[in-house]
Amino acid sequence: MDPLPLIPQANPGAGYQAQKAEIDAAIARALGSGWYILGKEGEAFEREFAAWLGTTRAVGCANGTDALALILRGMGIGEGSTVATVSHTAVATVAAIEMAGATPLLLDIDPDTYTMDPDELAAVLEDPPPGLPPVRAAIAVHLYGQACDLGPMLEACSRAGVALIEDCAQAHGATLHGRKLGTLGAAAAFSLYPTKNLGALGDGGVLATEDFELADRIAAIRQYGWKERYISAMVGVNSRLDEVQAAILRVKLTALDAGNAKRREIAARYDAALAGGPVAPPERRAGAEHVFHQYVLRSPERAALMAALKAQGIGTGIHYPAPVHLQPAYEGRVALGPAGCAETARAAQEVFSLPMYPELTEEQIERVCAALATLGR
Repeated sequence: MDPLPLIPQANPGAGYQAQKAEIDAAIARALGSGWYILGKEGEAFEREFAAWLGTTRAVGCANGTDALALILRGMGIGEGSTVATVSHTAVATVAAIEMAGATPLLLDIDPDTYTMDPDELAAVLEDPPPGLPPVRAAIAVHLYGQACDLGPMLEACSRAGVALIEDCAQAHGATLHGRKLGTLGAAAAFSLYPTKNLGALGDGGVLATEDFELADRIAAIRQYGWKERYISAMVGVNSRLDEVQAAILRVKLTALDAGNAKRREIAARYDAALAGGPVAPPERRAGAEHVFHQYVLRSPERAALMAALKAQGIGTGIHYPAPVHLQPAYEGRVALGPAGCAETARAAQEVFSLPMYPELTEEQIERVCAALATLGR
């Protein structure tokens, strides 16, 4: 018997095929315009994204890492500042802090939702670890498509006079108590990498804020600090969202809400298939609407379970196999909170992700559910 065709864990090409005619027309429009950087497509995407999100300003940039770094630069947070975040995240979060010249402080996670432990954040803001510059910001990573416990985090930051920045790279459209993530902190960064819920067909990023002055500053910083062409009013960088990607994103934004609804539908079916078995479905935070950028399971028998799924033609992934603080570039040189990221290290040994994207076919979903129904039993 021939092996079953593999269901990939991620499939950005399927997203292109689902809107191929509209995307091809948008690309042709952008190419035909003769203007390829910071033009009408980018301006329109920024307006449309801000309106969809429910905020006043959005600024496009080259990628999600730059979006975080630009926010920090725009706030004047760099050398001589510490920024608290988590170690259980894409390394981009920590890379962005160091790109801005600031010092990262890595905190532990709540083991049920994999997002920052708000109690540890409050503790380090009240009693900062010795030897570090003052904590000036915290980056809350809304991981896998689910909100952090933002309420106590915002309160702790407010008491300490610290900016709370939302890392929404995996949370396009997720909500907390009815408000979209990205509208609750001082500013928010979104990655538009091809596999994201809202993904370009190349690199891209966007940041959002209610602060017009901050948005204007960042818009200048992303292009060498120019307010007048070729004259740098401030130190800047080159981080621009190109017109072709902006045109593609305008098309894909129209399908984002429906895509998120499909992800939630698939997640509910996975939940049902796992019911009563030894592997629990992902936790959902009360009052939050998850958008399932990833559908993540956890087991000390991870390797065996992933192998069993692979034997049935089901791709899996690990997000993330090594915490930032245990990766060679960072181990031994980044500061940790008082918990020592113990829960983070445990999670990294046990988490794995199932196929999750709106273009999964009915046959594929049924195959995954059938495999889950026997997983670990």
